[in-house]
Amino acid sequence: MKHSTITITGQLGSGKSTVAKMLSTRLGWLYYSTGMAQRVIAQNRGITTIELNRLAITDPSIDHEIDSIFQNPPWGKNPCVVDSRLAFHFLPQSLKVCLHVAPHVAAERVLAEKGRISESYSNVQEAESYLKKRMELEQAHFMKNYHLDITDLHQFDLVIDTTCLTPDMVCEKIIEKL
Repeated sequence: MKHSTITITGQLGSGKSTVAKMLSTRLGWLYYSTGMAQRVIAQNRGITTIELNRLAITDPSIDHEIDSIFQNPPWGKNPCVVDSRLAFHFLPQSLKVCLHVAPHVAAERVLAEKGRISESYSNVQEAESYLKKRMELEQAHFMKNYHLDITDLHQFDLVIDTTCLTPDMVCEKIIEKL
């Protein structure tokens, strides 16, 4: 096997976490999520993730807190599936996977997800608007602080549109590429 780390990035609601967890189970690899780390940081500060994203534009300590994980990853040399918007950038030797999804499907998925910390929506339109705003903030933030365009698909080894695929189907495509 060429890669011992798989980084999964993509749009909000594209299935990153679901696929990453499923993939780690199938492969018997460890799982790590920077999204959960970000949600915990936001919750500890008493703010939403979108407010944390806004704050991170001017407060570099937030990025440092999240990014420092990749200097000494908690999984060490063990194979790992990393669910993270920027891990592909910090772990260039990984199999870099990017997931896409139609905005209305992303909103439906996120609205239906139980247990999301600090995020709740009353309907699909509200969820879609929130997700769009959050992605725009993240894109601006990543461009400003990392000079990184996360919408440039050329930097990934595999790009998958998950709109009409089940998580199992997405996992199969990744395993095939691996």
